Amino acid sequence: MVIFHCAGCGEVLTSPLTPLPAVPEPQPYDQPRPGARGPAATIPRGHYAIETEPWGAPYEPYPDNEDGPSQRRAGGKSDMRGSLRSAGPRGNIVLHPDDAVDLTMLVDASMGCCGGPSGDQGLNRACRCGKPVATLAADCTTVYELHLDADSVHADKAPAYWAFRP
Repeated sequence: MVIFHCAGCGEVLTSPLTPLPAVPEPQPYDQPRPGARGPAATIPRGHYAIETEPWGAPYEPYPDNEDGPSQRRAGGKSDMRGSLRSAGPRGNIVLHPDDAVDLTMLVDASMGCCGGPSGDQGLNRACRCGKPVATLAADCTTVYELHLDADSVHADKAPAYWAFRP
């Protein structure tokens, strides 16, 4: 098990987490998360996985004749330039949003139709010290997951006594 910390100040950002071999496919939309529209979380509580494909902002145009989502586990995106695909970072740490503690919402102009952040504008969550560290995607039209920025966090082995805490 590991705990992720802010690379800026060392603050603990997550509960102890167990790695998964890959990011699972998202839950179907007909299995909504409790109390909200949209799918249940991609990652089960208490786990994390490493995103191996580009994810999130920035987005770059690509030929319209190439089908496919703008990023893994998400639908298509477009703007005045045409169809877009993610040119965002690889190696982000994907986890259940409830496994992160005390993250502050940054201004996010990409609020979706249900009031949740789409995550399209990049880092939208910060550590208590103010350093942007994560992107939450939580609108009804997208996946429900938190991406810790690999360059903004570091992992430490969780102390043994944390493994036995309720």
